Amino acid sequence: MADSPLPPRRPELDRPIVELMRDLPGLQNILEEHKVPVCCGGECSLAEALHNAHVAEDVVLRDLDRECARAEAGGPDDGEPHFHTLFEPFRIKSVEPLGKTTRAERRRLLESSGYNLFRIPAAKVLIDLLTDSGTSAMSADQWGAVLRGDESYAGSRSFFRFEEVVRDLTGFKHIIPTHQGRAAEKILFSIVGGAEHTIPSNTHFDTTRANVEFSGAHAVDFPTPECSDTGAFHPFKGNVDLDALEDCLLRHGRTEIPLVLMTLTNNSVGGQPVSLANLRAVRGLCNRFGVPLFLDAARFAENCWFIKAREPGQERRPLAAIARDIFALADGCLFSGKKDGLSNMGGFLGLNDDDLADRARTLLVLTEGFPTYGGMAGRDLEALAVGLSETLDEEYLRHRVRSVAYLGEGLRRAGVPIVEPVGGHAVFVDAGRLLPHLGPDDLPGQALACALYAEGGVRGVEIGTLMFGRTDRATGRQVAAPHELVRLAVPRRVYTRSHLDYVVEVMTRVAARRERILGLAIAEEPPYLRHFRARMQPKLPLPARIPCPEVW
Repeated sequence: MADSPLPPRRPELDRPIVELMRDLPGLQNILEEHKVPVCCGGECSLAEALHNAHVAEDVVLRDLDRECARAEAGGPDDGEPHFHTLFEPFRIKSVEPLGKTTRAERRRLLESSGYNLFRIPAAKVLIDLLTDSGTSAMSADQWGAVLRGDESYAGSRSFFRFEEVVRDLTGFKHIIPTHQGRAAEKILFSIVGGAEHTIPSNTHFDTTRANVEFSGAHAVDFPTPECSDTGAFHPFKGNVDLDALEDCLLRHGRTEIPLVLMTLTNNSVGGQPVSLANLRAVRGLCNRFGVPLFLDAARFAENCWFIKAREPGQERRPLAAIARDIFALADGCLFSGKKDGLSNMGGFLGLNDDDLADRARTLLVLTEGFPTYGGMAGRDLEALAVGLSETLDEEYLRHRVRSVAYLGEGLRRAGVPIVEPVGGHAVFVDAGRLLPHLGPDDLPGQALACALYAEGGVRGVEIGTLMFGRTDRATGRQVAAPHELVRLAVPRRVYTRSHLDYVVEVMTRVAARRERILGLAIAEEPPYLRHFRARMQPKLPLPARIPCPEVW
C-alpha cells in the first residue's frame, strides 16, 4: 500500500508571530499556556518558536484552530460558514469627491503654511489621516435622528434621550453635555486643578495636558514600561505603571492629588489599550489613598474590543458588559463624542459627586450653555445618542480594528517601523527609527509628516517633540518627547482598503528616500498646544549627513 500523502504544511507556521497576533490576539494566551517564549520582538516564525521551546506543532495548531473559529465568529461556533475576506459591514449611500493636487502645489502649500499640516486646507488633502476626531461618517439612523432634534433652549427632548443612553452605558448619576471633550476637560480642571495639585495618568493627551497645566496643576505620566520599546508586542501597552502611580500617591497624597486619570485607549503611546485588570488595580490604589478615579473614555469601545480579544476570561463576554465594568470602576469621566461616539460634534462630563456636578453646571452655563444642551444643538444630541448605541456593535468594531491593522501590516511589509501592536484607531510610524539622521531638535516626526504630504497628499500628525516637547528658553534647544511618531488616524466608516493601500504606497516611496528628508526648526510658537499653530522652516542640509537633500 502506498504511503498516505503528507498533509500540506500550515501557512501559519511560517508567519512571524507578531503578524499572527494581529489576526489572532488570543495566540498570546495559547503560547503562554504552552510556555512558548516570544523572542526577537515576535519577528521569528511560529515554527521557530515552537521548535526552540520543544513544543509539538500539532498541539498548538489544534488550539489555534479553536482560536480561529472564535475570532472569526466573535463567539461560540454556530455552525455557520466563516470566510476570511474582511469587507465593510455597511453600504455607501453618499460620496464626496477627493481633491487632487500636484506635487509642486503641495510644496507651495507647505511653505505658505509654515510646514504645519494643521494649516493646510482640507480641500488640498487627498487622504486625511490627521485625526479620527469628528471625522466619522454618520449612519443612516444618525442622519434620521438629526431630523428629530429638539432645539428648545431648556428641557429639550433630545437631551433626555441623550441622557438616558449615556446613563445606561456608563451608570453615572450626572450627565453634563459639552460641545466636545476639551470643554469637559476645561470645566473639570478649572474646578479640581490649580497650583500645588498633581494629576497622574497613564498618559495625558495634548488638550488634556494643556487644560491641566493651564489651571496651574502638574500633569504627570506613568505609562507601563513595556511601551518604551515601540517595536515590542505587549497586549496592553496602554496600562499605567502601578508601582510609579503608587509612589506618586504616597509622595503627594489626597491633599495634592484631586484625581487619577486613565486614558482609554492610550493615544499618546500608540492607541494602546488598558486591561480591565490594570483598571481594577488602579481602582484599588485610589480606594487605598481616598483619591477619585476618572476616565478619559473617548475610545472606550475600541478598548473594550481589545479586552474581549486579549484579556483572559473576557473573550465570551458582551462588549456592553465590559464597558459597564469599566465605567463602574470610575467616579467620573471625560468623553469626546467625536471618536467612539461616531459623531461630528459633542461630548459630556459624567459625574457621581453631587457637589462637583453642581459646580460643573455653574461653569457650564458660563462657558457652554444651559445644562440641557451644553453647547450642543438638539440634532447633535440625537446623533450622538444613536452613535453611542452603534459603537459597541461587534461587526462594526471587528471591521474597524482589522482595517487599522491592515494598514499597519502594509507598512510593516514595506519595512516602515511602526508602534507594535497596532492600536484601534491609528497606525503610529516610528519616525525616530525611520529617520536616524534627524535628532529631536530636527523634529523628525513633523519632517516625516510633511514629506508624506508632499509626496502623495496624505496628511498625518506628529506625535513627538513638536506636540509634547518644549523649547528650552535658556538654550533654544528642544526638550524631547519620549518618542518621535507620526500618527495615521483612520476616520471611522470613511475610507476603504484601496485608500489604505495608497497610503502604504506613498509611505513606501517616502521611506525609500528617507536620507534626503530635511529637519525642521521652529520659527514661531504659541505658549500652549504649539503644534496646532506653530510655524517651521527647513534646516539647511549638512552635506555629510544628507548627500542629496529633499527639496520641500
